[in-house]
Amino acid sequence: MDRTRIVQLPLVMSLAATCSLAPQALKAAAPQASASATASAPLRVDRRDPALDQIVPAGAQLERVATGFKWVEGPVWSNGSLYFAEIPSNRILKWTPGQGVTTFLHPSGYKGTLPYTGPESGSNGMTLDVRGRLTVAGHAQRDVYRMESLAPNAQITILADSFQSKQLNSPNDLVYRSDGSLYFTDPPYGLQTQKDTDPAKQLKVNGVYRIPGALGQKPGASPNRSALQLLISDLPRPNGIAFSPDEKYLYVSNSEPKKIWMRYRVLPNGKLTDAKLLYDATSDPRPGGPDGMKVDEKGYIYSAGPGGVWILSPDGKLLGVLSVPERVANVAWGDTDHKMLYITASSSVYRVHLNIAGAPIVRSR
Repeated sequence: MDRTRIVQLPLVMSLAATCSLAPQALKAAAPQASASATASAPLRVDRRDPALDQIVPAGAQLERVATGFKWVEGPVWSNGSLYFAEIPSNRILKWTPGQGVTTFLHPSGYKGTLPYTGPESGSNGMTLDVRGRLTVAGHAQRDVYRMESLAPNAQITILADSFQSKQLNSPNDLVYRSDGSLYFTDPPYGLQTQKDTDPAKQLKVNGVYRIPGALGQKPGASPNRSALQLLISDLPRPNGIAFSPDEKYLYVSNSEPKKIWMRYRVLPNGKLTDAKLLYDATSDPRPGGPDGMKVDEKGYIYSAGPGGVWILSPDGKLLGVLSVPERVANVAWGDTDHKMLYITASSSVYRVHLNIAGAPIVRSR
């Protein structure tokens, strides 16, 4: 195997050394970025295939743009800002270049009156529909909801909250198809014990679902619960989800116990067939596992994985890993050229500029 590593240990270690945060700081105030949060170092690359050179430019820099969090997830770029979830503090945050981080929405997930004893009380993955509305995996709120405008006081529309009269586990990540349907994963990570034996868990499966006609659901209307479709029921921990640019395939990552990525062929009616194991990283001992992912306009897959961001070809060849000094949760494309890959990783948000633009997450027919 051909591997070339670009290593600048002092700089990378300095990035990692500033990424911790005492839990009491999270309780004291909303997480904030400051000028001292910005740092950069040469990107370390675990190169597995020469095709990676078309993706990662020579001299690429890994830049940390915000830090001081506990566990960040679900990034999405909209109107010149990055929105992302800080799950343990139950917030959606907003980072704007030159302005730093502000709280966009709190609470974003759990709204119960009793204390939340689990580790992940907030929302998780986010995406946009063709009308620019933010759609959120409610996670500890155990639903999928849409904000009717990009404002903290926006009207909220619940798109899904149960399947066959049983409450969802904790929706984790989500993606729209161009027909207006919405696909989402539903592992138990937002439950208070995060286990299948959690007393609040009503569904036996940790499924992947489809909401037909989600785009057309009227603002404030109740979800069409009888229409929700269970598409995948045999993955123990489905997590990240993304379509290929042509929507012929749906990719789903599974976090544990096996660290795998799956590919499914999408039928004209939106259902799935031809399940294929795309890649198995179970034997990789580095921190992290398959989690949130996106694709670029050529169909390459970028996913959280052991040691950083994994880049896979559409047929499952590992091209390389972008090393990140913290456990990676998710990624998103941003900036005007759509070539900036934003990375949410434990206590920080990073970014790296690449050669290929990301495929749009908003598609319409």
